[in-house]
Amino acid sequence: MQIIKSPKMMQRICQGLKREGKIIGFVPTMGYLHEGHLSLIRIAKRRSDVLVVSIFVNPTQFGPKEDFARYPRDFKRDRFLLEREDCDFVFVPRVKDMYPSGYLTYVNVDKITGKLEGAIRPGHFKGVTTVVAKLFNIVQPDVAVFGQKDAQQAVVLKKMVDDLNYGVKMIVAPTVREKDGLAQSSRNMYLSEEERKQAKVLYQSLQEAKKLIKMGEKSSNKIISRMRDVIKKQPLAEVDYIAITDAQTLEFLNKLKGEVLISLAVRFGKARLIDNIKLKVD
Repeated sequence: MQIIKSPKMMQRICQGLKREGKIIGFVPTMGYLHEGHLSLIRIAKRRSDVLVVSIFVNPTQFGPKEDFARYPRDFKRDRFLLEREDCDFVFVPRVKDMYPSGYLTYVNVDKITGKLEGAIRPGHFKGVTTVVAKLFNIVQPDVAVFGQKDAQQAVVLKKMVDDLNYGVKMIVAPTVREKDGLAQSSRNMYLSEEERKQAKVLYQSLQEAKKLIKMGEKSSNKIISRMRDVIKKQPLAEVDYIAITDAQTLEFLNKLKGEVLISLAVRFGKARLIDNIKLKVD
């Protein structure tokens, strides 16, 4: 496994691999890897000849009052896990190399970035699309794998890939969960013992929504109200939002129809957790 820090070096290596006809699989991460990341890495490994994983805590997707400085980092542990997964290249660029002095260029996907996470975190997706565009230009992957837990991110990046004619196949892999249903996330480490016990309510509320829909309920307001009731039973939970949207356009739905995305964001102390499920409704 080779560790590359220079964007220019990584780009030259990948250009050489492309000339050799190698299929490049890519998983971009912010590090502090867990089983959710590893599931994406295994998918990319199966679909490619050469696997590249990036580790970069991207400052442009964090707001001024968010957790960029304290976001968990443990490169020694990440390196061990990636070696175990037989990763070929780990790309670990420095902030000053990704955003050199005088940097002015950003990628922005319109409309679908202004709701859900984008409404709560202004500028977040501008940072996400910019860094992924840069990483795609450096790594030139044939296949890139992302997680369903960040559902809006996946929709936004698919739109960017289509609109900007990137020659990369995007795969969105299922959310990996703990035994009690909590979606695996690097930010779970922020949870206290009691917050961790209560955090399973996110998945419980999503399952309650799924049950209501199976019983024939199609009113978004009624489903969301019931989800709030479930979450309110946990005193440490503070809801940022619960939303039911079209899974592709992210348009808010009053009545459920077609493929729908039920998503939420809930705070437990220092931790802000997101989760979602996708369902098809007749």
